[in-house]
Amino acid sequence: MSDSSPVPTEPLVLDVWCELQCPDCRGALDDVRALRARYGDRLEVRLRHFPLEKHKHAFAAAQAAEEALEQGNGWPYVEAVLERVEELDGKGEPFLVEVARELGLDAEEFDTALIDGRHILIVDADQAEGKAIGVTGTPTYVIGGERLDGGKSQEGLRERIEEIADRLLSGEA
Repeated sequence: MSDSSPVPTEPLVLDVWCELQCPDCRGALDDVRALRARYGDRLEVRLRHFPLEKHKHAFAAAQAAEEALEQGNGWPYVEAVLERVEELDGKGEPFLVEVARELGLDAEEFDTALIDGRHILIVDADQAEGKAIGVTGTPTYVIGGERLDGGKSQEGLRERIEEIADRLLSGEA
């Protein structure tokens, strides 16, 4: 008989509270990519929306990200928009549809989704949950019940996330 703790079979969840018009979130992309590469299927990185009022296209961008997710291309879309934050600042919603077209998504459906607001409730729910757990800026990470604020500094956050993930994935309390 073995004393070892069972290793979790469900992936560990990392919630990334993000805003697609946020330069700090663009800066966090390398960390998110590195975490996904290191942990693969053992870590589920979930995009959570926290559009900030100071960015006028952030709410529409969050809805567009949900449409990309529905069309099966969520993270590639998010990364493409974040890589070009300045274009989103300047072009607004037409840019969101342009990125969808570039990625081979149904751009007309994106345009319709932005008009009919079919993803508003998801964005609103994420934002409300974020406020309830103390998210005040982006990016903010939640893993294993611990909230890490990347809006002030990304310095050391990936290492801290890795420490938590390694501990939880090894079955340690």
